[in-house]
Formats: sequence, C-alpha cells, structure tokens
Amino acid sequence: MSETPTTDVPDEVRQRLAVALDVDDLVAALRIARQVRPWFGVAKVGLELYFAEGPGTVEALLDLGFDVLLDLKLHDIPNTVLRASRVVGALGVQYLTVHTAGGMAMLQAAVEGATAGADAVDVSPPKVLGVTVLTSERDVVPDVLRDRMTLAERAGCAGIVCASPDLGVAGEVVPDLLKVTPGIRPPGAPPGDQARIATPGEAFAAGASVIVVGRPVSQADDPAAAASAIVDDILGGV
Repeated sequence: MSETPTTDVPDEVRQRLAVALDVDDLVAALRIARQVRPWFGVAKVGLELYFAEGPGTVEALLDLGFDVLLDLKLHDIPNTVLRASRVVGALGVQYLTVHTAGGMAMLQAAVEGATAGADAVDVSPPKVLGVTVLTSERDVVPDVLRDRMTLAERAGCAGIVCASPDLGVAGEVVPDLLKVTPGIRPPGAPPGDQARIATPGEAFAAGASVIVVGRPVSQADDPAAAASAIVDDILGGV
C-alpha cells in the first residue's frame, strides 16, 4: 500500500466532504469510513447500503463521528413521504434527500415529517435536500432546473442537490440554500455513468457547499491516499 500523506485538513473543509459508501456490506462500509475519516466529515448512505443493512448503518457511522447524509431520494405521495421522513428524522442524520419532481406538497411533507421525527427524540432535524436533476442526465432543461430549485426553497428545504455545471444557476436562483454536489471525479478519472462531472477543486470554486465523492475513493486500492489527493486538489485552488 502506498504511503499516505499526513494532511492537516481544516475542519471547514472536512465538513464539506462526503464519502459515498456505495457498498452492500456494513463491515466494508465502516472499513472505508475509518480509512478516510481524517479527510471526510460526512458519510453518504445510499439505497444500496441502506437496503442491505438498515438503520443500524446510520448509528454505526454516527458513532465514528461522521455526519450522515441519508440519500434515499424519497418520491411518493405526500402522506407516505411524511411518515417515512418522520422515521428518518428520529435517526439523527444530518441530511435527507427527496426528489423535487415530487412537487410542493411532497417536499413540504418531507420537511414536516423530518422535523417531527427529530423533535420526538430531541435531536436536530435533518436538513432536507431537494434533488433537482441527476448527474447522469446529459440534457438539462434550464426552466425545469430553475423551477425545481425554486420549489425546494419555497417548500422549506435547507438545500438542493445539483451537478457542478448547475451551481452557477443555483447561486443566482437560490443563493441562500446549501448546494450538495455529486458527480465528482479527480483530474483524469473516468466519468463512469456520470454525464456532468467536475473535479473537487472545480466544484468548490463553483460554489458547492458539500461535494460527494464515491467510486474514486471507495473503489481505490488505497482509499486514504485517494481521499488525501481529493483534499490536495481542493486546497490547491484555495
């Protein structure tokens, strides 16, 4: 295994870096999480890991000191989303994703449910993030993008999820919302199934509040070294 640089990462940078633990095994997920903990302050739990291991995944990552982004992309009738987000709110996660395509009533239900669930167990409510247009989609209709961003703000969401090329629009339309940006690839890395990508430094410079990095770290031969390189790319542009 290659020697890993010891980088003194500012906390304000660590808390803006999310590692996507897109695996189907909790032991593997925690192994990756421990390796990258010095560089990443947020752990993203997506559908694969959550369906495989359940809510216990969240508790295990919180115990390691991570903030947790629960990326379930809820999209259903408002009552179902209300009840599901109430359960999530009680888990203690810091972020929860929902699809803005679900409409105003559904987004408001997500915010309401997440807050109610958190209040019931006396924890901070999750920041609900409205997913705008997936990074795998090549063609983005500008009016749709703007409408979805505006919808998230009007519904009371704390932030949005958008690709790096959309951050300029987000800065104009919803300047006060958090911008969480997936589709991050180190310089020269293959895009995989992501159509709209950016390097870590590019996303930070474009205005991302939090960037989400998955396969370039989780599937690396040395996740710690890959995580360190991500931070180097960011700090090099600061």
